[in-house]
Amino acid sequence: MAKQFDVAVIGAGAAGMMAAAVAGQRGKRVVLIDHAEKLAEKIRISGGGRCNFTNVNASHQNYLSENPHFCKSALSRYTAQDFVVLVKKYRIAHHEKHRGQLFCTESAEQIIDMLKSECLKGEVAWRMPCKIESIEKFEDGFFIATDHGDIEAASVVIATGGLSIPKIGATDFGYRIATQFDLKVIEPRPGLVPLTFDGPSWEAFAPLAGIALEVEVSTSSGKGKGGKKGFFREDLLFTHRGLSGPAILQISSYWQPGTPIVLNLLPEMDVAEELIGSKTTVKKQLGNVLSQWLPGRLAEGLLVANGFAPDARLADMADAKLRKLGDAINRWAIVPTGSEGYRKAEVTLGGVDTRELSQQTMMANKVPGLYFIGESVDVTGWLGGYNFQWAWASGFAAGQSV
Repeated sequence: MAKQFDVAVIGAGAAGMMAAAVAGQRGKRVVLIDHAEKLAEKIRISGGGRCNFTNVNASHQNYLSENPHFCKSALSRYTAQDFVVLVKKYRIAHHEKHRGQLFCTESAEQIIDMLKSECLKGEVAWRMPCKIESIEKFEDGFFIATDHGDIEAASVVIATGGLSIPKIGATDFGYRIATQFDLKVIEPRPGLVPLTFDGPSWEAFAPLAGIALEVEVSTSSGKGKGGKKGFFREDLLFTHRGLSGPAILQISSYWQPGTPIVLNLLPEMDVAEELIGSKTTVKKQLGNVLSQWLPGRLAEGLLVANGFAPDARLADMADAKLRKLGDAINRWAIVPTGSEGYRKAEVTLGGVDTRELSQQTMMANKVPGLYFIGESVDVTGWLGGYNFQWAWASGFAAGQSV
């Protein structure tokens, strides 16, 4: 005999536990199913083990989607402040870091324990580890065949995340279920991911691994996915294979293959004007001048890559050449050949097309009782706690509705 529930939530991560807890505390009989051995591994490893659980500045403007207004409803009904109230209720010490990011002071495990406790309050039943073999729709709900017995549920909530970080169990389960029920899926790709460069254009920069500095970075087209311009001022990190750091992770979500990103390595300065203005008073070599403003190895690498001798005297340089050098520093356009892929991506762009879902409830418009939440949906936040806030908000919306 199949076990009967009002709600089956598939995926016991951030969004899934939130939805299960909210539905359970409304008096619904809820079962939470996950294929993993360890609970909520993505929460556990986030923020260096301290979980950047939200961002106090979160609004719909911090998210990418082909349907950019979709996330407004859920985000406005369950805000960062609402989640902070829950965190304070459990006396979890936390602190604000860079640009509104909130972290646990001690451990991400505290957020996992809090969500488990909230599920316990809602008398949520657990099936974990548990593999789902099939989901079928019938007149009054769904039949779910699992390796731990069959389940019948009036509603099913898919909270199985995206494809990022496969080593902790990421799969395409949510997309397969959407396709099974004839829902459109926006093609997934890695987001918040380091970018890679191959070939001669990168040879001069490969030895600069480890150098970090604050930069401005933008997409050259000025149009990101969802009609937004990608522009950030954050730290950049040179790696052996390309570029990383918060600036690159942020812009990677807007970057389209085959197009350049544009870096301003000295955002406080018009380098060409500074160099030209200093020609008559500064008797130094070009490499020494640039090393006043940039890390020495980077200054030398930029000069060599752009055909300048680091030991050339500034006073001997033509203004036109200095303008070329200024452009190479203030407007360095470079085309990535790819990214580090899902193994290094923090999130997955794309997912279930939000035009298939109700923005109030997260339910599929043409499949009553079937909901999609969290990272399985085509809503992707910036770096800095925004993706967790979408998990809480979309989970709350579904939990309230089922």
